[in-house]
Parts: sequence; structure tokens; C-alpha cells
Amino acid sequence: MASKAQGGKAFGLLKTQQEERLNSINEAFLSDPQYAEEEDLSSKLEMFKTKYMEFDLNDKGEIDIMGLKRMLEKLGLAKTHLELKKMMSEVVGGTSKDTICYHDFLNMMLGKRNAILKLILMYEGMGKGQESKDAGPPRRKTFSDLP
Repeated sequence: MASKAQGGKAFGLLKTQQEERLNSINEAFLSDPQYAEEEDLSSKLEMFKTKYMEFDLNDKGEIDIMGLKRMLEKLGLAKTHLELKKMMSEVVGGTSKDTICYHDFLNMMLGKRNAILKLILMYEGMGKGQESKDAGPPRRKTFSDLP
């Protein structure tokens, strides 16, 4: 790309290139015998790719600490900087990297180890379902509700 401008077309091109990179990583996971037993793998990978792209704020193919912070805030789980660093090092295997690459993200989500971030993301949908049920004021009690 000649210019560094992030206009509409440039941004669309950047997102397309990023999606192609993530798709190639997904293909590698689909052909990996380690994940052959994984149920509904292709749709899980598609969902993980969408979620990953949403929080890759710098569009470099990595989630940095601000992307992780934004992800957790969106889920209503604000964390301190130290908690975010701990989560990040848990995902990347204790290295001193300050970003989560897509490969590490997939290893976390598909791996047997239960990282804190994995648990949060897995139960995100369950929390949303409960919120909509409890929305609004509680219903008025009647005599028939009494024990």
C-alpha cells in the first residue's frame, strides 16, 4: 500500500488481507490431526475468527493489551492492567510477548487447558441470554406466588 491513510477502501483491503491470513491459519487447524476429533471444528473456527478480528484493534493480526481490555469491558468484566498482563501471558505460554497472535488464540480456545480468557469467552453467550430474561422491573407478586 502506497499511503498510510486508513480510508474506507484501504481499511476494507486491510480487513480482507487480515481475514485471508486468518483463513489460512484456520485451514491449517482443519487439517491438523490433533483437532480431527473436535466437534463442529469449521464453524468454531469461523466464530473464533470473527471474534478475533473484532478485537484486533491495530489490524496487525494480533490482539494487544488494549484489544484484550476492550474485549473484557464489552463483556462487562473490566480488569486491571496486571490482570490483563496475567491473562495474556497465560494465553501465550508465559513468554514476554505483549500481543496474542491468532495461532495462540486458537490453541487456547481449542486446547485442553482452561485459560481464564477461554472460560470468559465460552460463557459469554450464556450471560447474554440471562440478561435479556431479567430486563425490566420485576413482575408484581400476587397471593398465588406466596409459599
